[in-house]
Amino acid sequence: MRIGIDLGGTKIEIAALGDGNAILHRKRVETPAQDYGATLAAIRDLVLEAEALLGHKGTVGIATPGAISPVTGVIKNSNSTALNGHPLDKDLEALLGRPVRTANDANCFALSEAVDGAAAGKRMVFGVIAGTGCGGGIAFDKRVWTGPNAIAGEWGHNPLPWPKPELNEIPGPLCPCGKHGCIETFLSGTAIGADYARHGGVKLLKGADVVSAVASDPAAAQTMSLYYDRFARALASVINLLDPDAIVLGGGASNNPALYDELPKRLPVYVFSDTVNTPILRNVHGDSSGVRGAAWLWPDV
Repeated sequence: MRIGIDLGGTKIEIAALGDGNAILHRKRVETPAQDYGATLAAIRDLVLEAEALLGHKGTVGIATPGAISPVTGVIKNSNSTALNGHPLDKDLEALLGRPVRTANDANCFALSEAVDGAAAGKRMVFGVIAGTGCGGGIAFDKRVWTGPNAIAGEWGHNPLPWPKPELNEIPGPLCPCGKHGCIETFLSGTAIGADYARHGGVKLLKGADVVSAVASDPAAAQTMSLYYDRFARALASVINLLDPDAIVLGGGASNNPALYDELPKRLPVYVFSDTVNTPILRNVHGDSSGVRGAAWLWPDV
């Protein structure tokens, strides 16, 4: 039995996977706000409760915001700041009395969709989570590719490719990471609303509201046309570097059907090839991808 934990800023979810990837047990609880010790206890209790209910002991994988630093052994780059600076995996191993594997939540998303999701059967899969922020993860041969710095797939904190000064893309908006012009500042849901206001929108809207207004609002139509172009530029840089077998989209942006028409049309302008055969796919498992991917951090049980 594989147990996955998706450790989010507002909720902790557990899923126990059995034969055929069937979900045997699933539960969500609120994440204890800014309380690291209580977060550890909540994860421990979820695991022990699941095992008691199912009568089996399982492997445990954790999808985390941020990642474990290979140098210090503690969580870094997490937007759930209470985790930063703590050896999450070692602390959980001590509580549960067994090895625990962790990976960034975007990597777990990519892994889930590569194992039995939208990209099942593909070797190299790039997963995108575009929502409040903009993250990415890589799965290769049904395993997470982390890299020696534990940052593989972090495309959201690269500069937007082929920036256009006439569109004020240089230096670009300030990113939470402290730099200007990161892909995240152009492709997140918050970025869509801010760009809509810059194009003459009457008020600051959420990204989904701008998408819904395209047919009736010229400012929304202009905003989304530029958004699709920027998204294509950002993905072209991934294709030029990795040439993945598939790209799977997740997060709030993935719910926009127009993406799957607009991106394939725009990618050939930027990809360094005479053809672009990379499929851009909508995720299959949705919010469950993180917890399922966490369970699959143990592929050989």
